[in-house]
Amino acid sequence: MRKDTTFDGRRWHDMGGTAAGPVPTEQHDFALWEKRVDALMIIASGKGHFTVDGLRRVLEDMGEEAFETMTYYERWIASVNQNLIEAGVYTTAELAQRMSKVAARGPTYGEATCD
Repeated sequence: MRKDTTFDGRRWHDMGGTAAGPVPTEQHDFALWEKRVDALMIIASGKGHFTVDGLRRVLEDMGEEAFETMTYYERWIASVNQNLIEAGVYTTAELAQRMSKVAARGPTYGEATCD
């Protein structure tokens, strides 16, 4: 049995049929970055860079700690990113370089300066 499975053979993320408490039903607006994650996922999958199965594989392999500490969209962007790297869309070095440029703009859009 895999070390990340329970006594009944389920992996940590398989909660089907178990009590999980009430489901929140209140509506909320999404942050701009969350909307962008969703858009990136739709565009990149539409271009054939990954499938829903690829996204799910990465999400399930993150482990229980990531599931408990990261938000929904933090997990999704991590999965999208991993799939894009695996597809050869960009490298981790290219991502790091771009992230440095973005960070240099400032902490908020209002403080950002154009390249």
